[in-house]
Amino acid sequence: MIELGIKILINGLTSGLVYILMALGFTLIFGIMRVVNFAHGELYMISAFIVLVLAGTLGWNYYLAVLVAAIAVGFFGAALERIFFRRFVGRELNGMIMAIALSMTLQAAAFIIFGTEEHSVPRPVSGVFRLGDVIVPRDRLVVGVFAVVILGAFYAFMRFTKTGLAMRAVVQDEEIASMLGVRPRLIHPLGFGLGAMLAGFAGALMAPIYTVYPYVGSQPMLKAFIVVILGGLGSIPGAVLGGVVLGLSESVFATLINTTVATMVSFGLVVVILLLKPTGLMGR
Repeated sequence: MIELGIKILINGLTSGLVYILMALGFTLIFGIMRVVNFAHGELYMISAFIVLVLAGTLGWNYYLAVLVAAIAVGFFGAALERIFFRRFVGRELNGMIMAIALSMTLQAAAFIIFGTEEHSVPRPVSGVFRLGDVIVPRDRLVVGVFAVVILGAFYAFMRFTKTGLAMRAVVQDEEIASMLGVRPRLIHPLGFGLGAMLAGFAGALMAPIYTVYPYVGSQPMLKAFIVVILGGLGSIPGAVLGGVVLGLSESVFATLINTTVATMVSFGLVVVILLLKPTGLMGR
């Protein structure tokens, strides 16, 4: 029984960490710009394909490919803000429609370039880690460790740098932040780019775990949306809490019953939270 509990905990935390990466990027973009970025999953997909090309085709070191993919997606996200989303700041419905259209366009572009077949990225490590009777694939542990490092770096950036403080100020109240000297027009692309980079890290880290194909970002986007609804749309601490709750609940029900029930529980949690606290666990 103890071994089963440890397995559930490890699997839940590993999944939850990836959900948190996606959800933090999603909620950061919404918090700064009030844009519901439904193209967030396609940023995940683009990063996964970059890793596929760099590590799978060109033979780059996997960890270098992850870093390059995340940075490239971050710059791509900043460009998207400048070209498409800047005019929709604060106009949630218009921005959401733009994001959906952009999502479909990026999926179609990936379909044209890479086709519909599923591609595999070579795993950076193989084998399993044994903790008593508990067996955990080493590649999942690598994902967990890197996710923790990235989340720690994100926290340090937001907590201890002037740019991070400016982003937090814009999330709290853009008008007052402007009166204090913060320039939202500079913070918007930086925030969008940072949110895109977090999605890029998630896609790059998960590329060897799952196959890569044009619609691979749809499921992570759905999970991120569930997480931000659970935690509270626009709440960064809520995204962390929501990711942990979703990851652990899915791990419990997937291990004890099956993945279908785990998916049902995910949506059930959203329904219950919205009924009891419509703003989410930590939303305002």
